[in-house]
Amino acid sequence: MNYFKISLLSLFAACSLMACDSKNSDSVVPTPEPETPGGTASTFAKGADIGWCTEYEAKGYNFYNAKGEKRECTALMKELGLDAIRIRVWVDPSEHDNWCNQEDVLLKAKRAKALGMDIMVDFHYSDWWADPGKQNIPAAWKSHSYEQMKTDVANHTREVLQLLKDNHITPRWVQVGNEISNGLLWDTGNAHKNPKQYAGLFAAGYDAVKKVFADAIVIVHLDNGFDNDLYNWNLDILKNNGAKWDMIGMSLYPYWAIQNTNFNYTSADAVITDCIANIKKVSAKYNCDVMVVETGMECADDNGKLPGASVLAEGKRQLSRILKECKENTDGHCKGVFYWEPECRPSQYRLGAFTENGRPTVIMDAFGE
Repeated sequence: MNYFKISLLSLFAACSLMACDSKNSDSVVPTPEPETPGGTASTFAKGADIGWCTEYEAKGYNFYNAKGEKRECTALMKELGLDAIRIRVWVDPSEHDNWCNQEDVLLKAKRAKALGMDIMVDFHYSDWWADPGKQNIPAAWKSHSYEQMKTDVANHTREVLQLLKDNHITPRWVQVGNEISNGLLWDTGNAHKNPKQYAGLFAAGYDAVKKVFADAIVIVHLDNGFDNDLYNWNLDILKNNGAKWDMIGMSLYPYWAIQNTNFNYTSADAVITDCIANIKKVSAKYNCDVMVVETGMECADDNGKLPGASVLAEGKRQLSRILKECKENTDGHCKGVFYWEPECRPSQYRLGAFTENGRPTVIMDAFGE
C-alpha cells in the first residue's frame, strides 16, 4: 500500500541477504527452494492477499464464481487460476476486533494448505496497518530500547511461524515488514533517522524466520516498484549494515503512481515499463530474485461504484501485461505477482477486482490466461 491508500483503508476500518552482491562472494545468500512447500511450488506464482476474507465472512458477505455459485474466498481464488495466498499478521489487533492476529492467520493458512496453495506470511510489526506513511510500534513495545525491540521482533516472528509449524504448515515466503521503504518501527527503525537500527531490526526478523523455517524465502518489501533510486537507497542501507534477504518484494500500483504529483506519470504503461526495468536492475545489482507482492487495478469510480466496462477491461489489460512481462521479460528473476485484496467491494476500496455483490470482474480473468 502507498500513501494514497491510507485514508481509504482507515475509512474501511471505521466502517467495518546481506544483499546478494556478486562482487562479494562471502555475502551471497542464494534464493532457497523450500523442501516442503505448502502448495505446488510453481516457478512463477500467481497469488492474492485476501486478508479481509474472514472479516467479510463475519459481516455476512458471500462470494460467487462467474456462474453465480457460492464459494469460500480462498477456494474461489484457486478456481480463478491463482496458486498462492498472502496473509498479513499484526502484533496485537485487539482494538480492531482481532482480525489478522495469530489465530486468524492460522485459519487462513489452513485453508490455503488444504487447497494445495503456497503461502506468504506478511509481518507488519505493528498492531495495525504498516506502510510507507506509518510504521507504528506495537503498544506493548513502545517503551522498549532498540536492543529490546530486536528481541521483540525475533520473538514475535518465531511465535507466529512456530504456530504454523506446529500445525504442519510451511510458508514458502515470509516478508519481514510491510512496505518498509522508510524503515520500520518508527522512530527506532526509521531508515532516514536510524539506518543502522533499521538494518538491525530487519536482521533480527530475518534470523528469526530462518530459525523456524530454514528454507523459507525471506522478502524485503518496498513500495513504488518503478522507483530505482528508492530501491538503491533502501537496500544499500541493509546491505552496508550486514542485513540479509533472499528476495526483493515490490508494490506496483499504476493508478496511484499517476495520481501522485511527485511522479510525472501520465500512463499506466509507463509505470509498468519502469517497474520491469527496475526488476532487472535490482536483481542484477543484488544478485537475487524479485516478486511483485502487491498490485491492483481500478475497480471503482469516485463514488465507490463499479466503473464502466472499458475501465475494467483496461484493468485486465494492465494486469495481463504485468503478469506476462514479469514472467517473460525479467530474465527469469521475477518469480510471481500478487493482487492486493481483489475480493474488496468497490464501495470500500478502489483497486479491488470484484463487484459489490461478491463476484469477480473481468480483471481477474488475467490470472487464467
